[in-house]
Amino acid sequence: MTTEELFQQLKHPNPHLRDQAMWALAENPDATVIPRLMSILDEDDTTYRRAAVKALGAIGPDAVTPLVEALLNSENVTVRGSAAKALAQVAINHPDVPFAEAGVQGLKTALNDPNPVVHIAAVMALGEIGSPVVDVLIEALQTTDNPALGISLVNALASIGDPKAVDVLKSVIENESTDSYVRESATSALSRAEMTAKFQRGER
Repeated sequence: MTTEELFQQLKHPNPHLRDQAMWALAENPDATVIPRLMSILDEDDTTYRRAAVKALGAIGPDAVTPLVEALLNSENVTVRGSAAKALAQVAINHPDVPFAEAGVQGLKTALNDPNPVVHIAAVMALGEIGSPVVDVLIEALQTTDNPALGISLVNALASIGDPKAVDVLKSVIENESTDSYVRESATSALSRAEMTAKFQRGER
Protein backbone atom coordinates (compact mmCIF):
# COMPACT_ATOMS: atom_id res chain seq x y z
CA MET A 1 0.00 0.00 0.00
CA THR A 2 1.12 3.55 -0.65
CA THR A 3 1.64 6.00 2.20
CA GLU A 4 -1.48 7.79 0.98
CA GLU A 5 -3.57 4.62 1.24
CA LEU A 6 -2.22 3.94 4.73
CA PHE A 7 -3.26 7.43 5.84
CA GLN A 8 -6.73 6.83 4.46
CA GLN A 9 -6.83 3.53 6.35
CA LEU A 10 -6.07 5.37 9.62
CA LYS A 11 -9.63 6.75 9.31
CA HIS A 12 -11.18 3.31 8.89
CA PRO A 13 -14.02 2.44 11.30
CA ASN A 14 -12.44 -0.98 11.92
CA PRO A 15 -9.81 -0.62 14.70
CA HIS A 16 -7.93 -3.68 13.46
CA LEU A 17 -7.39 -2.06 10.05
CA ARG A 18 -6.41 1.23 11.70
CA ASP A 19 -3.79 -0.61 13.77
CA GLN A 20 -2.44 -2.37 10.66
CA ALA A 21 -2.02 0.98 8.92
CA MET A 22 -0.43 2.50 12.00
CA TRP A 23 2.24 -0.20 12.26
CA ALA A 24 2.88 -0.15 8.52
CA LEU A 25 3.52 3.61 8.70
CA ALA A 26 5.68 3.17 11.80
CA GLU A 27 7.84 0.44 10.35
CA ASN A 28 8.92 2.32 7.24
CA PRO A 29 8.26 6.01 7.81
CA ASP A 30 9.39 8.18 4.91
CA ALA A 31 10.28 11.81 5.55
CA THR A 32 6.67 12.95 5.16
CA VAL A 33 5.08 10.60 7.69
CA ILE A 34 5.88 12.31 11.00
CA PRO A 35 5.00 15.86 9.81
CA ARG A 36 1.80 14.57 8.30
CA LEU A 37 0.81 12.69 11.45
CA MET A 38 1.59 15.83 13.45
CA SER A 39 -0.77 17.81 11.22
CA ILE A 40 -3.64 15.45 12.15
CA LEU A 41 -3.37 16.25 15.88
CA ASP A 42 -5.95 19.02 15.57
CA GLU A 43 -8.43 17.01 13.46
CA ASP A 44 -12.08 17.20 14.50
CA ASP A 45 -12.41 13.53 13.56
CA THR A 46 -11.54 11.92 16.92
CA THR A 47 -10.90 8.48 15.42
CA TYR A 48 -8.40 9.88 12.93
CA ARG A 49 -6.73 12.04 15.59
CA ARG A 50 -6.38 9.11 18.01
CA ALA A 51 -4.98 6.93 15.23
CA ALA A 52 -2.34 9.59 14.53
CA VAL A 53 -1.47 9.75 18.25
CA LYS A 54 -1.02 5.97 18.31
CA ALA A 55 0.99 5.96 15.08
CA LEU A 56 3.37 8.62 16.44
CA GLY A 57 3.74 6.47 19.55
CA ALA A 58 4.47 3.44 17.40
CA ILE A 59 7.16 5.36 15.49
CA GLY A 60 8.68 6.13 18.85
CA PRO A 61 11.87 8.07 19.63
CA ASP A 62 12.05 9.84 16.24
CA ALA A 63 8.70 11.46 16.96
CA VAL A 64 9.69 12.87 20.37
CA THR A 65 11.24 16.15 19.16
CA PRO A 66 8.27 17.32 17.03
CA LEU A 67 5.85 16.15 19.75
CA VAL A 68 7.62 18.21 22.42
CA GLU A 69 7.64 21.19 20.07
CA ALA A 70 3.86 20.90 19.65
CA LEU A 71 3.28 20.19 23.34
CA LEU A 72 5.03 23.38 24.40
CA ASN A 73 4.29 25.74 21.55
CA SER A 74 0.95 24.95 19.94
CA GLU A 75 -1.81 27.48 20.55
CA ASN A 76 -4.31 24.66 20.13
CA VAL A 77 -5.20 22.78 23.31
CA THR A 78 -6.26 19.68 21.34
CA VAL A 79 -2.81 19.54 19.73
CA ARG A 80 -1.05 19.97 23.08
CA GLY A 81 -3.15 17.24 24.71
CA SER A 82 -2.68 14.91 21.73
CA ALA A 83 1.09 15.49 21.80
CA ALA A 84 1.24 14.52 25.49
CA LYS A 85 -0.84 11.40 24.78
CA ALA A 86 1.46 10.50 21.88
CA LEU A 87 4.51 10.83 24.16
CA ALA A 88 2.79 8.38 26.54
CA GLN A 89 2.36 6.00 23.59
CA VAL A 90 6.08 6.30 22.77
CA ALA A 91 6.86 5.12 26.33
CA ILE A 92 4.30 2.28 26.10
CA ASN A 93 5.47 1.05 22.69
CA HIS A 94 9.22 1.39 23.29
CA PRO A 95 9.76 0.42 26.93
CA ASP A 96 13.34 -0.75 26.28
CA VAL A 97 14.50 2.55 24.83
CA PRO A 98 15.48 5.19 27.42
CA PHE A 99 13.05 8.09 27.03
CA ALA A 100 14.74 11.15 25.51
CA GLU A 101 15.67 13.80 28.06
CA ALA A 102 14.06 16.47 25.85
CA GLY A 103 10.82 14.51 26.08
CA VAL A 104 11.02 14.32 29.87
CA GLN A 105 11.75 18.05 30.14
CA GLY A 106 8.90 18.87 27.75
CA LEU A 107 6.44 16.84 29.82
CA LYS A 108 7.75 18.41 33.02
CA THR A 109 7.11 21.88 31.57
CA ALA A 110 3.65 20.79 30.40
CA LEU A 111 2.70 19.96 34.00
CA ASN A 112 2.22 23.73 34.32
CA ASP A 113 -0.02 23.98 31.27
CA PRO A 114 -3.12 25.94 32.28
CA ASN A 115 -5.38 23.40 30.61
CA PRO A 116 -6.22 20.26 32.63
CA VAL A 117 -6.48 18.12 29.50
CA VAL A 118 -2.83 18.87 28.83
CA HIS A 119 -1.35 18.67 32.31
CA ILE A 120 -3.20 15.47 33.16
CA ALA A 121 -2.06 13.87 29.88
CA ALA A 122 1.50 14.95 30.73
CA VAL A 123 1.26 13.25 34.14
CA MET A 124 0.00 10.08 32.48
CA ALA A 125 2.89 10.13 30.02
CA LEU A 126 5.42 10.54 32.85
CA GLY A 127 3.69 7.69 34.67
CA GLU A 128 4.21 5.48 31.61
CA ILE A 129 7.92 6.37 31.51
CA GLY A 130 7.98 5.20 35.11
CA SER A 131 10.93 4.87 37.48
CA PRO A 132 13.42 6.99 35.46
CA VAL A 133 11.19 10.05 36.01
CA VAL A 134 9.93 9.33 39.50
CA ASP A 135 11.83 12.40 40.80
CA VAL A 136 10.07 14.67 38.30
CA LEU A 137 6.68 13.44 39.52
CA ILE A 138 7.70 13.75 43.17
CA GLU A 139 8.94 17.30 42.72
CA ALA A 140 5.72 18.25 40.93
CA LEU A 141 3.60 16.72 43.70
CA GLN A 142 5.56 18.57 46.36
CA THR A 143 5.26 21.93 44.61
CA THR A 144 1.80 21.99 43.02
CA ASP A 145 -1.10 23.81 44.63
CA ASN A 146 -3.57 22.38 42.10
CA PRO A 147 -5.54 19.55 43.76
CA ALA A 148 -6.63 17.97 40.45
CA LEU A 149 -3.01 17.83 39.30
CA GLY A 150 -1.98 16.54 42.73
CA ILE A 151 -4.45 13.66 42.49
CA SER A 152 -3.16 12.71 39.01
CA LEU A 153 0.42 12.82 40.29
CA VAL A 154 -0.45 10.62 43.27
CA ASN A 155 -2.02 8.03 40.97
CA ALA A 156 0.92 8.10 38.57
CA LEU A 157 3.37 7.59 41.44
CA ALA A 158 1.27 4.72 42.79
CA SER A 159 1.29 2.98 39.42
CA ILE A 160 5.11 3.13 39.24
CA GLY A 161 5.51 1.47 42.62
CA ASP A 162 9.04 2.80 43.14
CA PRO A 163 10.13 2.70 46.82
CA LYS A 164 10.70 6.48 46.65
CA ALA A 165 7.12 6.91 45.43
CA VAL A 166 5.84 4.90 48.40
CA ASP A 167 7.76 7.16 50.82
CA VAL A 168 6.42 10.31 49.20
CA LEU A 169 2.83 9.09 49.35
CA LYS A 170 3.30 8.43 53.06
CA SER A 171 4.64 11.94 53.61
CA VAL A 172 1.69 13.44 51.68
CA ILE A 173 -0.74 11.53 53.91
CA GLU A 174 1.06 12.67 57.07
CA ASN A 175 1.24 16.31 56.02
CA GLU A 176 -1.87 17.95 57.41
CA SER A 177 -1.53 21.01 55.22
CA THR A 178 -2.05 18.87 52.09
CA ASP A 179 -5.39 19.31 50.30
CA SER A 180 -7.87 16.78 51.74
CA TYR A 181 -8.75 15.31 48.34
CA VAL A 182 -5.08 14.77 47.56
CA ARG A 183 -4.55 13.12 50.96
CA GLU A 184 -7.53 10.84 50.39
CA SER A 185 -6.18 9.85 46.99
CA ALA A 186 -2.74 9.22 48.47
CA THR A 187 -4.27 7.02 51.17
CA SER A 188 -6.07 4.83 48.64
CA ALA A 189 -3.07 4.90 46.29
CA LEU A 190 -0.57 3.88 48.96
CA SER A 191 -1.70 0.25 49.26
CA ARG A 192 -1.64 0.00 45.46
CA ALA A 193 1.89 1.43 45.33
CA GLU A 194 3.09 -0.97 48.01
CA MET A 195 1.63 -3.93 46.14
CA THR A 196 3.27 -2.80 42.88
CA ALA A 197 6.61 -2.32 44.64
CA LYS A 198 6.41 -5.81 46.17
CA PHE A 199 5.44 -7.31 42.85
CA GLN A 200 8.41 -5.63 41.17
CA ARG A 201 10.77 -7.01 43.79
CA GLY A 202 9.38 -10.46 43.04
CA GLU A 203 7.64 -10.84 46.40
CA ARG A 204 4.12 -12.25 46.52
